[in-house]
Amino acid sequence: MTGRTIERIHARQILDSRGRPTVEVDVRLADGTLGRASVPSGASTGTHEAHELRDGDPADFAGLGVRRAVAAVDGEISAALRGHDPADQRGIDAALRGLDGTANLTRLGANAVLGTSLAVCRAAALAAGRPLYRHIAELAGVPAPVLPMPMVNILSGGLHAGRGMNVQDFLVVPASANTIGEALHQVAKVRAAASEVAAARGLPTLLADEGGLSPGCPDSRTALELMVEIFATAGLEPGVDALIAIDVAAHSLAGPDGRYRFGREGVTRTTPEVIDLIEGWVRDFPVVSVEDGLDEEDWAGWTTLTARLGERVTLIGDDLFTTNPARLTHGAALGAATGILVKVNQNGTLSGTLDVLADARAAGYVPVVSARSGETEDDFLADLAVGTAAGQIKVGSLRCSDRLAKYNQLLRIAEDDRVPFAGAPGARS
Repeated sequence: MTGRTIERIHARQILDSRGRPTVEVDVRLADGTLGRASVPSGASTGTHEAHELRDGDPADFAGLGVRRAVAAVDGEISAALRGHDPADQRGIDAALRGLDGTANLTRLGANAVLGTSLAVCRAAALAAGRPLYRHIAELAGVPAPVLPMPMVNILSGGLHAGRGMNVQDFLVVPASANTIGEALHQVAKVRAAASEVAAARGLPTLLADEGGLSPGCPDSRTALELMVEIFATAGLEPGVDALIAIDVAAHSLAGPDGRYRFGREGVTRTTPEVIDLIEGWVRDFPVVSVEDGLDEEDWAGWTTLTARLGERVTLIGDDLFTTNPARLTHGAALGAATGILVKVNQNGTLSGTLDVLADARAAGYVPVVSARSGETEDDFLADLAVGTAAGQIKVGSLRCSDRLAKYNQLLRIAEDDRVPFAGAPGARS
């Protein structure tokens, strides 16, 4: 066994930002190098995501324990990968999928597999003595890493905030920023102004899962008007300095009859009516992107939505695509969406995620690297967004250490003056 081969893999159950168990994995090399990674978990999840293995024991975190996934890492996975070269990321990820033996990683669990995959990558970068983002760039075949433009939660509802609003998130994109430092400074102004405006209106200032405010606006137009007021209070010009990104999370609104239930408004809408609603947002407010505007299986509706608005704003598929290559291929063939949210735990391995990013670019889709509502202090996603030159990142608000860990890592990477800042996103790539 050489110094740069895997000697031991060990996992443990830790807690995520919602206080729920998740998997953390240590990969130790023969020379003592230690790579560590932890796995996020979503609340608003797509049906086609890779399988997150939970124990189901009601006495252990109400069934949410991950001890079976931990045991899989400590047992089968560690034994299978001992002696492997961590630099062979693709070979290791293929071995992990082969060991699991299922299409959706249901046997060992995507949380066990992904934690191992990411920890191997970090160990390989450390052993090679190079920054993680540059190691990822090499794996991805990206010639020049790029610092991403953040889209940041300001107002939240949906499953991120106990359905305080029907639409899940209203986010700011600091469009006039020229550096990641300027971008985060502008976001900080907006986030502070949001608390100020909400308090002045007597609205709740409770935090949602990803650090945004949950003011309980009765409808989307009220929330959008509030966003514009917040921008102005922060001293930013709406549509110039600050743009709005919207995450509808429509899968959580869709009923079995194909209609969408906006419970806070007491309204049920058809697909054409939801498309009309989104078009009104785009017409009347400085909206730059809309995520999951329709249900994950409403392919015909997505095609219509894209034909109508795809040249004006980025239409991002999250639950629609679930970082799944087959669903992306299907969507591209239909002309559904113009952007894709990329989440490593939806796919299950780093190599698979990099392949989806490459496929998205080839198909003309705008990629956005994203965290989950249940996060940890692991900052891997910052390096992933930079290394893949994705151009945009979505990891939550400027609150809570699990979110700030990613932003602080971007600020560290910005000290490398060879890495440019992506700047404001356009409607299309």
